[in-house]
Amino acid sequence: MNNIHIGHNIKRIREIQGIKQEAFGQMCRSRYSQQRISDFENMVALDEPLLAELSTALGVTPDFVKSFKDDNIIYNIQNNSNTFNDHAIDQSHSQHTKPTFNNDGAEKLIDLLEKFIEEDRVKTQSIAELSKAVLDLTLEVKKLKEER
Repeated sequence: MNNIHIGHNIKRIREIQGIKQEAFGQMCRSRYSQQRISDFENMVALDEPLLAELSTALGVTPDFVKSFKDDNIIYNIQNNSNTFNDHAIDQSHSQHTKPTFNNDGAEKLIDLLEKFIEEDRVKTQSIAELSKAVLDLTLEVKKLKEER
């Protein structure tokens, strides 16, 4: 765990949830300023009580922050999106699976680009939906904690 930059992980989780530093600071029990949140996000290591407070404000556990990796999220999004696409349409006979170019290559290239644009739109929508789900969960956790 020596190569883990806890502050960076806090920052990425906050950004994925679409929370600004100032708002995040106000979500914390200690009501930190935007500058203080920025300071925390630049720190490689945080003491356990501070990590627990920041994690709680984000609606995650300290272990989640410690094990967070951007690569895992990108991998999951790509694989989930590809899984949806693979099961939604049988593309085994599609001309776009392995394109070949001949005299009508420009038309096929346009078709291929349109397919990539549509797949990108679907992936972007999936990311937006995942981000909203994370934010909704965060708000629900916060609401439950306030009710205690």
